[in-house]
Order: sequence, then C-alpha cells, then structure tokens
Amino acid sequence: MQKVLLSSYKILIIAIASPLLIGVYKDGELIESIESEHKTSEVLLKILTALSDKYDYRHMVYTNGPGSYMAIKLTYITLRSLEILKGISFEGCDAFDLNGANPIKAMGKLYFIKEKETIITKKFDEAIEQRFKLPSMLSEVTILNDNKPLYILPAV
Repeated sequence: MQKVLLSSYKILIIAIASPLLIGVYKDGELIESIESEHKTSEVLLKILTALSDKYDYRHMVYTNGPGSYMAIKLTYITLRSLEILKGISFEGCDAFDLNGANPIKAMGKLYFIKEKETIITKKFDEAIEQRFKLPSMLSEVTILNDNKPLYILPAV
C-alpha cells in the first residue's frame, strides 16, 4: 500500500463507549472511518499503526472524557507514547460534541450530563442508548485546553 505523504491528515478517536470509532480527516474533512466492537486495549494501537502506514498524520484528537475510565486511560497512554516515540501530537475534545449532547454512561444507572459548562452525574431509571458519531468536519469538535484524561468520578 502506498503511503499518502501529506501532513494535513488528523485522526479523531472516540474510545469512551462501544463501538470504538476512529476517523481520518484531510484538511478537516472526514475521508475514512473505522468502527470496532473489540476492546480498545486490543485494537487501538493496531489501527493507528495501520493508518500510519497509509497516511502521514502528525496530529490526533481523542475524547478525553467523561466515559469509560479504562478506555480513556488506555487511549491517553497510547497517544502519549506515540507523542514521545514518533512526535505525533494530540489534543482532547469534548465528548458531548460527538453524541448530540446526550447523557454519557457513568456506572449503574448514573450518567454524565452537561449543564452549561459543568458536567454532573444524574440517575436515570431507564437505560439511555449510547450513540457517538464521527463528525463530517473536524471543526465541529470543541478542542479542550488540556489533553489529559477528564476523570469525573460520580458520587457512589
């Protein structure tokens, strides 16, 4: 496979819920999407490696929370390692931009919700479907000031 040598490629990773979603963006526009039902720990690095063989990307964006703590940790560690080893930078983004600002599963019947700029937990008796979507344009995503994981622990 021939590698495309343009540095205008970016990767968006949504790993906070299943399925894992990864989008490749050229000049801010979605050109390829990957979906996987496998665990983040099993496939994230494999997918990113395969994409690096195909595209010359130098920047990634990931949903740094709230959501699955394990997936957030694994994604952060993977991206931080790629930053150190290969010089690929990364940023965190607002997960609520990628699910229509709907509640995000915390644990049990608790869900994270966003009220203005504050994220809180709220109990819902009925399960809420978790549906995230890769935007067609990367400009639709709010990039956060910090790329570190956003851990919001609900009160138990």
